[in-house]
Amino acid sequence: MDIIQRFEPRLFEFISQEMVQDPAHDLSHVKRVVKTARELCQQENARLEVVLPAAYLHDCFTFAKNHPDRAKSSTIAADKATAYLQSIGYPSEFISDIHHAICAHSYSANITPTTLEAKIVQDADRLDALGAVGIARCLQVSAGFGASLYQVDDPFCTDRELDDKNYTVDHFYNKLFKLEAMMNTESAKQEARKRTAYMEGFLQQLQQEID
Repeated sequence: MDIIQRFEPRLFEFISQEMVQDPAHDLSHVKRVVKTARELCQQENARLEVVLPAAYLHDCFTFAKNHPDRAKSSTIAADKATAYLQSIGYPSEFISDIHHAICAHSYSANITPTTLEAKIVQDADRLDALGAVGIARCLQVSAGFGASLYQVDDPFCTDRELDDKNYTVDHFYNKLFKLEAMMNTESAKQEARKRTAYMEGFLQQLQQEID
């Protein structure tokens, strides 16, 4: 039995117990990130022994979205994850790179990934903010803090400053449409283009319906 087969059930068990879930960050998010990370790992010839644990455990700790220390979440998660991996006897040669991959996955942390594996984990997490799932997650989060879908007088931010705290559509422009250019790997860039195009189509349809 290889390393992944031996440890994968325990990784999922740990994240199931430790993750503080919210509408955009739940076990379905973890499963999608793991699936995407596994695919990118194969396409980019990276080390699955680093990518999979980091993908499973990247959200094992997180501060709330409006917490002042939100940007520190990924570093705390990395410390917690690697302590757990050491406790179950995960091969020590992968621990440091797993720690870095978890630290660097976070958008708010703004840490540049320096390994291929860290780039893949970051890409996989960001891809989950795009496409059909990305739209659904954005709507869920915005509804959670009472945002309107769009600003009535200027829905698509033509002549005003972006305000994604109050308008859901603004978040597409403020963050989501920027993610494609931020992808690290070629495989992720190609997938991000497809998912971003889908989101652009959603806004085009929305415009037709509200004009």
